[in-house]
Amino acid sequence: MAGLRTALFLALFGGPPAVTADPLPAPEGDVLLTVSGAILQTNHAETAQFDRSMLEALDPVTFETTTIWTEGAQSFTGVPLAALMDAVGATGEAISATAINDYSVEIPASDWEDGGPVVAFLNNGEPMSLRDKGPLWIVWPFDDDEAYRSETIYSRSIWQLDRIEVTE
Repeated sequence: MAGLRTALFLALFGGPPAVTADPLPAPEGDVLLTVSGAILQTNHAETAQFDRSMLEALDPVTFETTTIWTEGAQSFTGVPLAALMDAVGATGEAISATAINDYSVEIPASDWEDGGPVVAFLNNGEPMSLRDKGPLWIVWPFDDDEAYRSETIYSRSIWQLDRIEVTE
């Protein structure tokens, strides 16, 4: 009889219950980034909040590139945007990234590719202050791909980032 119940359950619901990833821990330090919208993983109300140590735990990468806003080659360390979207279980087609001064940009999901943008928290090995485009800056490895050196991508490179909304 149990086998019949299992078969009926699988037929009705398409498979066993989904197993969810470990929930996001609550931030212990100052919140640097709040992600909301079409996400499956939350840790505060219906948002996912991240402090510096939580971002550092998401396998950050470091690359060197030049930018149109800085002098010479710069080293950036941050969480790949794709990894951040995976961590929050993003289900949308784009993000609205917003800075502390409420400036915002839209970034399509197609930009969340491996080797693409990072949410940088270090510039040349140092945390970025508000004066220096911090504490978070979405940066592409501009020197790695000519496609990254376009007005469209430059316009999506938002600094003083503090909020992301994942949109449908």
